[in-house]
Amino acid sequence: MAKRDYYDILGVGRNASAEDLKKAYRKLAIQYHPDKNPGNAEAEEKFKEAAEAYEVLSNAEKRQNYDRFGHSGPQMGGGGFGGGMDLNDIFDQFGDIFGGAFGGAFGGSSGRGGQRGGQRGTNIRIKLKLTLEEISEGVTKKIKVNKFSGCSTCHGSGAKAGTQPKTCTTCQGSGQVTQVTNTFLGQMRTASICPSCQGQGSIIADKCSSCRGEGIERGEEVIEVRIPAGVEEEMQLNMRGKGNAGQRNAAPGDLLIAIEEEEHPLFKRDGQHVFYDLYLNFADAALGTTVDIPTLNGKARVKIEEGSQSGKTLRLRGKGMPSVNGGQRGDMFATINVWTPQNLSHEERKILEDLRGKSNFEPNPDKRDKGFFDRMREFFR
Repeated sequence: MAKRDYYDILGVGRNASAEDLKKAYRKLAIQYHPDKNPGNAEAEEKFKEAAEAYEVLSNAEKRQNYDRFGHSGPQMGGGGFGGGMDLNDIFDQFGDIFGGAFGGAFGGSSGRGGQRGGQRGTNIRIKLKLTLEEISEGVTKKIKVNKFSGCSTCHGSGAKAGTQPKTCTTCQGSGQVTQVTNTFLGQMRTASICPSCQGQGSIIADKCSSCRGEGIERGEEVIEVRIPAGVEEEMQLNMRGKGNAGQRNAAPGDLLIAIEEEEHPLFKRDGQHVFYDLYLNFADAALGTTVDIPTLNGKARVKIEEGSQSGKTLRLRGKGMPSVNGGQRGDMFATINVWTPQNLSHEERKILEDLRGKSNFEPNPDKRDKGFFDRMREFFR
């Protein structure tokens, strides 16, 4: 079943501000929160749907990609939370929005458990330079990333070998303490982070000497990244769970990969189209010929018509860039540039002097090819 539009899910316009998005999401999250709708599968799905919409639209780069490409945008690893969405992921990622409203009004039984055991790992952002040839076909890259991984000594637990973290007796492992107060509206429950375990749900009596109880250590990891064909400058790909490890086996962050295009010595790119300057000598332009010109995936043979002028553009259909969403490739445009010879020999100079006065060598703009912009308009009709 096709996904609903994220803006429609949140009930906002496409020009909604960050604050508008936050308010709209919080309203829906409170309305469909699992603690308020126990056992209601439909409400849970709407809760997840709203979280996915907000996760994309609240991120400037993901929102830009979504506005441009829709649900099929270039978000490696899936946009939002994807089909494997977990409620704990939602509570963990958007805890600042849920705040005391869920912990107090609804008891917080479903959500804040995502923080137990440690803090979620942070995201890592890197830039990846690609050639046009790599972008044209898609490429797999192996990237060395300096990041936090689970401690090899304690395997991420943070506890000394042979020991285990103990359940916090203050919060009984929930990571929260709840207070009930009587008001004229009835009993109000408020939840706050446990002061004994700082919300982790457990206490380490004997800390690992390698990581000092954090459960993480810095090191290098080689990550294999599959880059889809057709990506563009400033697009961002997201690899879920490939960022820094979380403290004490908490969920890891993501690896965010910003695409950069290397400048090409021959081609210029504009979206799916590629442009190339084709230099011809005067004789070939006047007499006509057949030449091989480079493309992004080999060579192409083109015919040069007799009397071709500088500025004439040849169109090679399907020789441009693919769309990141699949479908038909763009085109390649080769613009003819007639090369004027320099440092003429005595014989060459004499030949040209003899031709100088010939009528065919007099400029005649009325008979020349259409201008570049006229041809471009025809191409794109």
